[in-house]
Amino acid sequence: MALTFKAQPADLAQPPQAGSPAYGRLVQWIARRDFRDPQIDLNDRQVLVTGGTGSFGQAFVAEVIARYKPRRLIIFSRDELKQYEMAQLFPQDRYPFMRYFIGDVRSRERLEMAMRDVDYVVHAAAMKQVPIAEYNPFECVHTNILGAENIVQAALARNVKQVLALSTDKAANPVNLYGATKLASDKIFVAANHLAGADGTRFSVVRYGNVIGSRGSVVPMFQKMIADGAGDLPITDDRMTRFWITLAQGVNLVLSSMAMMKGGEIYVPKIASLRMTELAAAMAPGLPHRVIGIRPGEKLHEVMIPEDVARQTVELADRYVILPPWGHLRDAYLEGGANAVEDGFSYASDRNPDALDARGLQALLAGAFT
Repeated sequence: MALTFKAQPADLAQPPQAGSPAYGRLVQWIARRDFRDPQIDLNDRQVLVTGGTGSFGQAFVAEVIARYKPRRLIIFSRDELKQYEMAQLFPQDRYPFMRYFIGDVRSRERLEMAMRDVDYVVHAAAMKQVPIAEYNPFECVHTNILGAENIVQAALARNVKQVLALSTDKAANPVNLYGATKLASDKIFVAANHLAGADGTRFSVVRYGNVIGSRGSVVPMFQKMIADGAGDLPITDDRMTRFWITLAQGVNLVLSSMAMMKGGEIYVPKIASLRMTELAAAMAPGLPHRVIGIRPGEKLHEVMIPEDVARQTVELADRYVILPPWGHLRDAYLEGGANAVEDGFSYASDRNPDALDARGLQALLAGAFT
């Protein structure tokens, strides 16, 4: 396992004061975390993306097309309109390796058909809206939990090489149904390595926070309100903090984790966090905020690595890795340059060394990939 650990500069180990020289270096340090290494080779490979018509799927396809020449790149989703619209962006006459496959992760038979001869599966399909999941719990369970089981069974039946599932910070110490179903999904994918045997399909997970600009996030909602001339922006609680990642970072994290994974890991990126009030200030300086109260199922702060799993966690330059409680992966990561985290460690949005203010977020977004 070729892993390289580069320590964060010593003066950035604790959150520096906003506006200080160390704070500027912190923003630059975060911006350099593009998660592009290590690189996976998808040339002449067959890749399937479930939920591929969403924000992540479209960004993932664009990046794969820019970097590689896959044999097949299959978009698996149940919405024919979104598939039609995506086919206009990535037409088969220009990208002959593109395939658009109507199907639902609730159908194991359809998944098995779609996974024929597939090398890699990226599982992005999920019910993700917290209030909708709370009101429709059976539907959320069928998609997020039984759908995960179907992915595992289909991948094993078709001898897929790797499956990487997308998760969420809400799966750590969940307080809502969406988070609980994603925790169960994470457990299913980690445990699936037992079913695969020594040389079978490898299953791992990536877990990250809110994606800036993705469908359903607060950013497009704020943008629309600002464009419509809103007199204020609604904030659930002025103390609330969240982790934030860009779509480009999320895609790169998935691709590099595919190159790194041995089976059973949960990859957690080192990303920025900030107060929701700072996000609103960055988007609309001077516009007042209106506190509306925390909604059912919301947390004040998010946690991506609970204290109870610190003993299973190691640290790399740009991410943490929660290791499965079996085998010799821990030794392999430590020998490759990872560091064990301290006892009692947790990774939470309100205690993040990479916390930013509004100006820091603006600088990060402006310079992250330029």
